[in-house]
Amino acid sequence: MKSKSVKIGIRNLHDFLEDAKGVMKKIEKGEKVRSEKALYFESIEGFRKALTPKRLELLHVVRESRPKSLQELSRLVKRDMKSIVTDINILESLDLIDMKRKKNGKRETTPKVDYDRIDLQIAV
Repeated sequence: MKSKSVKIGIRNLHDFLEDAKGVMKKIEKGEKVRSEKALYFESIEGFRKALTPKRLELLHVVRESRPKSLQELSRLVKRDMKSIVTDINILESLDLIDMKRKKNGKRETTPKVDYDRIDLQIAV
């Protein structure tokens, strides 16, 4: 299996805007810009609030056990549904988990994590 990762970084707003400005200049010149899936936080505190140990556990369990529903995930991690739904919504908004929603029958959703690791980069 090919290894896939998600890049997460800690960088201040000024550095982020400078990088965005550089990308826009390349686009204006007609140069190719490499697409990169990454998630950035302004501080370690922001990162720690978003990716709590419980949320990291959910990512791991979804990746390894492949539960068919949030109810199954709730049973696997021995947590109540309300907290699972809250954490899954946050992880989905951060684009760290995909939710497949069934259109017919039960309104179940299947969580999916399609990467093996998270690479954390911290600017010094």
